[in-house]
Formats: sequence, structure tokens, C-alpha cells
Amino acid sequence: MPVPWFLLSLALGRNPVVLSLERVVGPQDTARCSPGLSCHLWDGDVLCLPGSLASAPGPVLVPTRLQTELVLRCHEETDCDLCVRVAVHLAVHGYWGDPDKEEKFRRAADPELEEPRNVSLQAHVVLSFQAYPTAHCVLLEVQVPAALVQPGQSVGSVVFDCFEAALGAEVQIWSYTQPRYQKELNLTQQLPALPWLNVSADGEDVRLVLDVSEEQHFGLSLYWNQAQGPIKPWWHSNLTGPQTITLNHTDLVPCLCIQVWPLEPDSVRTSICPFKEDPRAHRNLWRAARLQLLPPRGWRLDAPCSLPAEATLCWQALDGGPCLPLVPPLPRENVTVNKVLEFPLLKGHPNVCVQVSTWEKIQLQECLWADSLGPLKDDMLLVETRGPQDNGSLCALEPSGCTPLLSRASTRAARLGEQLLQDVQSGQCLQLWDNDLGALWACPMDKYIHQRWVLVWLACLLLAAVLFLLLLLKMNHVKAAARSRAALLLYSADDASFERLVGALASALCQLPLRVAVDLWSRRDLSAQGALAWFHAQRRQTLQEGGVVVLLFSPGAVALCREWLQDATSAPRAHGPHDAFTASLSCVLPDFLQGRAPGRYVGAYFDKLLPADAVPALFRSVPVFSLPSQLPDFLGTLQGPAAPRPRRLAERAEQVSRALQPALDSCFRPPAALGTGRGMGPEAGDRT
Repeated sequence: MPVPWFLLSLALGRNPVVLSLERVVGPQDTARCSPGLSCHLWDGDVLCLPGSLASAPGPVLVPTRLQTELVLRCHEETDCDLCVRVAVHLAVHGYWGDPDKEEKFRRAADPELEEPRNVSLQAHVVLSFQAYPTAHCVLLEVQVPAALVQPGQSVGSVVFDCFEAALGAEVQIWSYTQPRYQKELNLTQQLPALPWLNVSADGEDVRLVLDVSEEQHFGLSLYWNQAQGPIKPWWHSNLTGPQTITLNHTDLVPCLCIQVWPLEPDSVRTSICPFKEDPRAHRNLWRAARLQLLPPRGWRLDAPCSLPAEATLCWQALDGGPCLPLVPPLPRENVTVNKVLEFPLLKGHPNVCVQVSTWEKIQLQECLWADSLGPLKDDMLLVETRGPQDNGSLCALEPSGCTPLLSRASTRAARLGEQLLQDVQSGQCLQLWDNDLGALWACPMDKYIHQRWVLVWLACLLLAAVLFLLLLLKMNHVKAAARSRAALLLYSADDASFERLVGALASALCQLPLRVAVDLWSRRDLSAQGALAWFHAQRRQTLQEGGVVVLLFSPGAVALCREWLQDATSAPRAHGPHDAFTASLSCVLPDFLQGRAPGRYVGAYFDKLLPADAVPALFRSVPVFSLPSQLPDFLGTLQGPAAPRPRRLAERAEQVSRALQPALDSCFRPPAALGTGRGMGPEAGDRT
């Protein structure tokens, strides 16, 4: 593989000593020896098999030291290859077994002691040369004359020209004899690389600087050097120097290598892989890795470089907890990237996932066949362990561990242990894996969840029914509170000022709110229906709606009541068309006499118009209030259950009292100030 002299000059530097490398002309390998020795290079390669150690029968030649030198093997004046010259230094090892023979041997080597004998040593020396991806072995035959043979002494060296190697390559050289009498010698040497290829950092990016002349044409290739499989080219270009190429830091991976070569026939290519230990490259490798799932039970890890990782199956529960490894019973497997692998499952399940992890942490995880099998299921994974006597046990895989089905633990699997065991025996569980040591079962939990939820739903429905009834009661109460209570106000029209007072009271009661019915506001109905018919209709409606009839006592009303009580059997006195009070007595008095008045009637009187003891005793079977002094109690009784709190009731009583005050004042003015009017009493007629 010829290399231009220009490139070798760049590679070996401008040092005059380096530039004065010896040139070896011709393609043939040669061997030469130091003075006094004879050597011969056998033609062709030999097998690089050191063989086992053998015992020396006597003095033998063995290699003691290896020495290398770089030379140039040139085919033409400027077309040379880098070559490694190897010198093997030899020495005599061992003695004769008989001391007398050793002495004779020593004397034979010493001309002064005895006449020299024609005794020499011969050895076959092997040189083994390895420079990835090639290996080469040669056999040298060396003969040492008896005059130079001294046990334990060096006898000289043999030099081999030469082993060709590429710039930047790492070479390994071994030397031993055949047969081998001692451990082989070895030497490792790193040959110089091209100095014009430089890798440097530029912030987060990486710069490749190729500093060659403008006339130099070269090829540049970036590739992924995958240990598992052939190299995978990534980028290639033919360039003219000099060049600076920037790589994004996200493109770095540990197996990214750079190869440079001159655009010449049979040129030597120099490769370096500078990112093997770069932390960024290792992080990028895991980011680029993709775990691909292949139905029915296959998976493949796609990555640009080999990954030191292990893969196993795990079980992903529906509740989103950690994926629980299925080791044991399933084993872990070393990851081979870009190769389809399969796990020994009988059937697929969406909860079974592939987990790829290093010794540090879990790197990748994908659930198997999720696209074809649908989402995760709420299934319980049971692990069956089989013993030597065919006695097995079942446990449920949970975050706390593998829980025995018949244990007293407080987990879901332990509570349903007997049911799950029956499901396995009745074939309701799906068998995922099976061998002589155990099995894996996936048992549906839907029916147990449905049973539990039925009870929950029944409890919820019962609670909802109770809440609904309470809501109805509350709504009825609110409606009753929102709808004002009805009140029928009965009074005797003693005079005009008293009618104004009654009108003021009725208007004030409507603001509470109360729905007040009073004859003052229904004169047209009174004229059309008559006083007795109007009272009967109003009384019936008021009592049916849960309202109350208010008897407002005045001197005229008391007189009419006494008249009815004293002469109840006599015919009633004639009354005007608007005299509802006189008409009502024929219905009101029977209610009091027969005890039907409590809860239906309320009495009231104005304390400045009538003394408390003036109200007939018959009417005291119901509450009788003095106005305005007992207004809060009076208003509370009228409003019934919808009555506000005492503080609010007191505020409303104050409002009613202020509304009544002008009408009360007009009732106590002197007669002259009142103008033309009627006196109070039962004889007062209807002014309408």
C-alpha cells in the first residue's frame, strides 16, 4: 500500500533525524545477521502457533530482547510505505546434563585449553506481527558457531526487513523458537499518526481541522464502528486541503470514527475514534436509541453503537406504579443492537413490557404490542413456582413483592387469594409463560372490582336518595318560607280613624312578607258576594293554605261579641253589606266554642284603645297580643315556621311600629280635630 513521500514527511515530522529514515528498496522481505552468525529466511508465511514449552536437551538459542526501527520500503523514488524493522537478540540458554561433557564442551570452545571442536548451535526463530486487521508470521533459521557458544551469554542478533504497517496503527510483535524453550517475548508499539488531522472542541461543538496544502486532495469519511456487525458509513466527501469541519455535539456517539486518506491509488487510510470516553457521546447514544416492538413477541433495540446493557421483561400494573421485573423466573439477556430478539412467552399481554437497563439505571421501557392488544388491563400477575416433587406454589406480583395467595397480608391479592386460586384452576386466567420451573398467569380482576363497585353503587344510590329527600324537604321548607303566609284580618269598623289604623297595620304586615286579606281592600267583592259569603271564602282559603285568622279587638268588636254571647239564640242583628266582622261571628264563635280555634286564630288589640281584661274570656284560648308593645311576638306568631331570627324579627317589629305610629296618633286626637266622624262603638255604620 504505497504512501506518497509528502504524507510520510508530514506524519514523521520535520526533525532531520526522522527524515533520514533508511530506505529499503524492493518488495521482498530479507534477513541478515550480526557478524559470526549465519541466518536464512524461509519463504512464505508460517502458522503463528507457539506450541507448548519443551525441555532443553542442552544448550539452546533463545530470543532475549526485541528491538524495532521504522524504515521506508520504497517502490519508487517518492512512493514509499512505512515499515517496521525488527531485530531479535539471541543468547545461549542451558547446559549439558553431564558436568564432564560440559567441561569438554567448555574446553572445546577455548583454543588455549584444547584444540577447538567443530560444534555449533542452530535455532528456528519465529516473528509474529499483528496490526489490526492483519497478522503475519515469518521463520528465521539461525546458526551459531561453537566458538561463540557460551552458556548464558549473548551471541548476537538477527534483523528482519520488514513488516508493513499503516500510519497511526498499533502493532504487536512476538518472538519465540520452535520448539519453544521459554515464554515468548512480546512488544507493543504505536506508530505515528497523521499530525494534520486534529480534533478540538468549539464550545459545545467539535471541530475537525485538516491542515494540508491547497494542492493536496484527500478523502474524509465519518462512520459508526459497530462491534456487532460491519461499519456503517455516516458521511463521506472528497476534499481539497486545508479544511475545517464542524460537528454538532448532538451527533457525537462513542463509536463515531474519522477516516482520512490521500486520493492516490492503494493509499493508506488512517482512522481514529476520539469519542469513546466522551460523556456527551454516551448520553447522545441513549437518546438516539429506540426500542421497537415487533408482533407477536419480538423486539429490537436500534442504536448507532453497541450498548453495554441488559434487557428483561417487566409487568406494568394499571395503577401506574413501577414496572415490576419478571426476574426470576425469566432471565436477563444481554442486548444486541439492531437485531430482532424474542422473549419466551406463550401469549402476548398489554401489561408486559421490555425494560433495557444499565448497571446505573433503567434507560428504556416499552410495553409489548400495545397497538394491537389495546391499553393496560387491571389484571393480577400470578407467579407459579414448581418444586422437584411436582409441588408448586402461587404468589401474586405486587409492588411490595410476590405475595402468597393464601397469606394473611393486607394486600388486594391476599384478600382475594382463594378466588384467584380457583380462577387458575378453572382456566379463567391467561397463561403467559410455562416451563419445568414455573409459569406466569394473568388473571382478570374486573369481576371482583364489579362486585365491589355494586356495593359502592348501592351505598351511593341510598345516600343519593336520602340526600334527595332531604333536598325535597329543604326545598319545601324554602318554598314555604319564600311563599308568604296568608293572614285574614277581621275587625269592627268603629270609626274612620280606626279603619285608617287597620289599613296601616295591614299595609305594614304585607312588608314582612305576609299575604293579608282585609275587607278594606275588597269592597267590590263584598258588594258582589255579600259579607257572609266573602268571609266564608276567605276563611276557607286561608286555613287551607296554613294561614291564620286575626281577630282585631276594639271596643265595638268587644260589644258585638258580648251581644252574641249573651243572646246566642236570638236572631242576629242586621249588618251592612261591608260589615265582615258581624257576618263572621256566626262562624268564628262555633270554632271557639267547639275548641277548633287554637292554631287557626290569633287575637290582638291596641293597648291604648282597649284594656287587656276587656277581651272576652272565650277568645283567650288563643294567643292575644297587645299592640304595639307585643309586636315581635305577634309578628313571629303570624309568620310561623318562616319567622326570622329574633334580631331580624325585632327590626321588622320596629318598622311596623313606625308605620303604625301616625295612625295611632290620629285615633287619640280631640273630636274637634278629627272633623266630622263617627264615635267608636257597635252602632257605627259603614262609611262606604
